[in-house]
Amino acid sequence: MEWQLLLNAERLGAESNTLTQDDRSPFEKDFDRLVFSSAFRRLQDKTQVFPLSESDYVRTRLTHSLEVSCVGRSLGTIVGRTICKKHELGCGPSDIGAMVAAACLAHDLGNPPLGHSGEDAIRHWFEHSETASHIKPWIPTHLHADFKNYEGNAQGFRLITKTLHTDNKGGLQLTYATLGAFTKYPIESQVPEDKREGKAGAKKFGFFHSESALFEKIANRIGLIRRAPGHRWWCRHPLAFLMEAADDICYRIVDVEDGYRLKLISFAELHEHFCAVLGEIPSRLSEIRSEKSKVQYLRAVTIAALVKQAATAFLEVEEDCLKGEFDAELVSRISAAPALQSIKQLTINRIYSHDRVVEVEAAGFEVLGGLLDAFVGAAHTLLQGRKNNSQPDSRSKKIIQLVPEQFLAGPISPNENAYECLLSMIDFVCGMTDSFAVSLYKKISGISLS
Repeated sequence: MEWQLLLNAERLGAESNTLTQDDRSPFEKDFDRLVFSSAFRRLQDKTQVFPLSESDYVRTRLTHSLEVSCVGRSLGTIVGRTICKKHELGCGPSDIGAMVAAACLAHDLGNPPLGHSGEDAIRHWFEHSETASHIKPWIPTHLHADFKNYEGNAQGFRLITKTLHTDNKGGLQLTYATLGAFTKYPIESQVPEDKREGKAGAKKFGFFHSESALFEKIANRIGLIRRAPGHRWWCRHPLAFLMEAADDICYRIVDVEDGYRLKLISFAELHEHFCAVLGEIPSRLSEIRSEKSKVQYLRAVTIAALVKQAATAFLEVEEDCLKGEFDAELVSRISAAPALQSIKQLTINRIYSHDRVVEVEAAGFEVLGGLLDAFVGAAHTLLQGRKNNSQPDSRSKKIIQLVPEQFLAGPISPNENAYECLLSMIDFVCGMTDSFAVSLYKKISGISLS
């Protein structure tokens, strides 16, 4: 792969007027478009780890995404200083930093409400719901993988390239380069598990069948290497490794800080694990009196150390990334990798398994499953009625009236594509905030009308 193509600043759906001069770089514009999008604002009421937390200190998806973008900007700028000079690129380090920051800002946009189990809830619904069993026969079998392996990453790609601005060709019309760096898994869901060879970029999938031709266009414009001729599967954009590293660094470190603030992890435990990353106890720590201030300082210097290590690791494997020969998590190649693995185990044991987290994530199966039953069931009933030329079901008509126009191409017709219909209902449910999802579920279930 070649950096000149990988940094393509043309915009999806707006190629003719992309390169107009402005005080902002194309990648800074990408960042700004994402910040001002409705999907980004909704992240303020979407769970990061602790659902519906009463503490205003604990991170939401919004604050997490902002922090990841800051780390991504640092990583991209550090790496950019070397690659811009080495490859004589027509941009500066700050442009690389802005692109990675934009990709990071968008990385969680497709995640459904109510925590990490939201994706599991949708997969479970498709495999076990009676409503899903009714619509499955209407969907080609090879497309079932989009739902039984449902992915927030693919939902995010669909969101920024199509559904956020349905009147715009190309959705938000981000640059090809940013879209490439955003796509952590440049592979379709239909690739069999035994062909994925354990590669990091193929653990999950990054776009639905409905957007697969769109991603193929992006891959061709930025020169990604195709992995399998018979499948839509490419090597990662090299900067996607930096986006993934920024996310890994943030959630592993700040989840521990949040755990401390909620009294799930002691200061001694946090101190031990963060200093293991640093390799020493910072001398300035003894000058800080407040324990909470010590935690904030340790978090800051630990993230700074990991950024430096991750940038160094990327530059060591840069040539292999360009050849498509490197495909592993960048943080697995840094000197602090064992310490990070220990932190990961601590969060699994003490934070992610905490009763409050598990309770709400378990409830998410009921809430998301109930919403999908209602809206997919209503759409399917109307679809059947139109095909059979029978009288529409009153309840289904009322339920569908609750779906905003942007998620419907128009009245459900006899020619409606059941696959697209199901995706549209999932678009609606996944775009909900935690509070709205719970409130709407209660209302349509008759549990509460207030």
